[in-house]
Amino acid sequence: MPMKCVHQRKIVLVFLVLLLFKIDATAQEQKSPFWAHVRLGGGIGLSFGSGFFSGTLAPSAIYDFNDRFSMGLGLSGTYNTSKDFYSASIIGGSILGLYNVIPQLQISVELEELYTFRKYDASVLLSDERYSNTALFFGLGFRQNNITFGMRYDVLYSDFKSVYASAFVPFVRVYF
Repeated sequence: MPMKCVHQRKIVLVFLVLLLFKIDATAQEQKSPFWAHVRLGGGIGLSFGSGFFSGTLAPSAIYDFNDRFSMGLGLSGTYNTSKDFYSASIIGGSILGLYNVIPQLQISVELEELYTFRKYDASVLLSDERYSNTALFFGLGFRQNNITFGMRYDVLYSDFKSVYASAFVPFVRVYF
């Protein structure tokens, strides 16, 4: 098995353990020092138009090192279809770093790896595709309590391989 695949499976396993086994340390329901700094959240995306549909589910977990700096892992799954053209499944994961310059202003860095499986309609005369894409996003967001709205930019963007329509991608993050 290729080393990259083994490493990616380990990352996914660690993330799933963080999400599925949030354990309270005492019988009094007090959180352990580690879990007191973990926040769960992520994003949900929905887009549709004339003959087009796209839906995304992207859970993530972050660890707050202090009031300013957090790091975490995320998973992403997207399904989209364009009538009489193609359907695609996109799965992947990311590593995320967040820095709050001031409580309302957040800078982010995110390394994302996505795997795309695109099947074209027979009438299109294109071969089905399977490929991976790496994105490195730098973002800036406005933060209010648990919600951050902003824009991120993919410095590795490629018109031919990216699953995004542009290097600029708006985002909404929610963590509890």
